[in-house]
Amino acid sequence: MNFKLQEPPINLGDAISVKSFEMIHAEAVEYEGFDAFDENERALVERLIHTTTCFEQVIDNIYFSDNAMLKLKDLLERKAKLIVDTNMIRSGLSQFYLDKYENEVICYVNEPEVFEMAKKNETTRSYAAVELAIEKFQDEPMVLACGNAPTYIYAAINTLIRLKVNLDNVILLLFPVGFVNVVESKEYGRAFMEEFGCEGIILEGRYGASTMVVASLHAAYRLIKDYDSEFGKYNGK
Repeated sequence: MNFKLQEPPINLGDAISVKSFEMIHAEAVEYEGFDAFDENERALVERLIHTTTCFEQVIDNIYFSDNAMLKLKDLLERKAKLIVDTNMIRSGLSQFYLDKYENEVICYVNEPEVFEMAKKNETTRSYAAVELAIEKFQDEPMVLACGNAPTYIYAAINTLIRLKVNLDNVILLLFPVGFVNVVESKEYGRAFMEEFGCEGIILEGRYGASTMVVASLHAAYRLIKDYDSEFGKYNGK
């Protein structure tokens, strides 16, 4: 028998994480465009790469509005509601961070009222769910995060405009994946952000995932946790 039992070369969780980000950074700097990201944006990009192993797809397609990372951190610290399109996002988020920053995750997609709204208005449940959530929390800070259903984006934008919500209290994280309405919804999102001055982050094109929303939020939480206010610098990934 030639098969020999082996143990992993690195077998401690912290050491694996550190080594992963060292490898990611070493490879990412070789890609054209990576240097265009500021320090906060690079932290999010590297975490998306860590989640997906996709360098070019992330680096070439991620879009940040001018103050997206600062706005995202600010809203999380202001106890923003995290209005999401899938319960998968809820499941993936760190309960430690949610509790520490008092961010409630809102996903109404399975609520009976949403089933009725969707049937009555002939929309998807994702469309009805975000419409209902924004109506309820329109006067509070909101992170509107989409990782699956592009109809969510249309509903979010249309409801924000209809209700004349104060966009200083809003950021969009747009990461839906797929084929139907996906590219178009992200283009609609960017056009809205540029026209109305709303902050946001978009992974343009067909690629995306709920896990990328989770990774983006975790990156922002880490930036808050690791930012040294006394010295005014970022102290980790």
